[in-house]
Amino acid sequence: MRWKGRRQSDHVEDRRGMGVGGVVAGGGGLTLVIALVVFLMGGDPSALLGTTGPETTSPTQDAEGKEFVSVVLADTEEVWKSLLPRYVEPKLVLFTGMVESACGTASSAVGPFYCPEDRTIYLDLGFYSELRDRFGASGDFAQAYVIAHEVGHHVQNLLGVSEKTSNLRRRLSEVEANKLSVRAELQADYYAGVWAHHARSMASLDQEDLTEALRAAEAIGDDALQRKARGQVVPDSFTHGTSAQRRTWFLKGWKSGDPNGGNTFGSDRL
Repeated sequence: MRWKGRRQSDHVEDRRGMGVGGVVAGGGGLTLVIALVVFLMGGDPSALLGTTGPETTSPTQDAEGKEFVSVVLADTEEVWKSLLPRYVEPKLVLFTGMVESACGTASSAVGPFYCPEDRTIYLDLGFYSELRDRFGASGDFAQAYVIAHEVGHHVQNLLGVSEKTSNLRRRLSEVEANKLSVRAELQADYYAGVWAHHARSMASLDQEDLTEALRAAEAIGDDALQRKARGQVVPDSFTHGTSAQRRTWFLKGWKSGDPNGGNTFGSDRL
């Protein structure tokens, strides 16, 4: 993926090193997304919370992290503006430790997330180290996929999908609500693939980039996360989709490039 020296988005805010309310965050309290998954699944997260791995040489270093994220976000802006005439750019906030959003206060444990209330993506770049070191999903385009997925949620928000899904989930049982969440997440994966389809030329994407994205999608599938955390999977608790499903829907978007082709809600087989 070619990203150095390219146009950067003006919608990135860097809050790294600052806690909630502007207090400088401590350096040893970062809890990553896998620990939360283990805890929610009834496991013991302490087995996964080892020491931080070796310092990354990827684009997530302090000197390059903001530039990389800004370039990827700029690419999403360009693509989605061409696909959706009334597209409004989201903001992206970089943070470490804790962050305050319109959706509430969150820690790094939740992983990257999109808040529809303030149309903002929140990202702790430490997530990329976890993705690389524990799950072998390295590479700059694997990192770009994560951003593109969250932008996919922004697209859902603009199209009214997020509000409809949220309202419906409140009327469903936990198991059925989880199934609806899976469909929403897979659609965001599809939109990430649609973006990648249209970004091939501007970002000089090749087969290796596709492999990196698919590897990342597989690494954060519910079944992969649960199997690594507990040694077994509980399908009724899935909220994002299996590795195979996430890979499949990203690949569909990559191949088609059609934003209207990702109706995961109307698909009998995911």
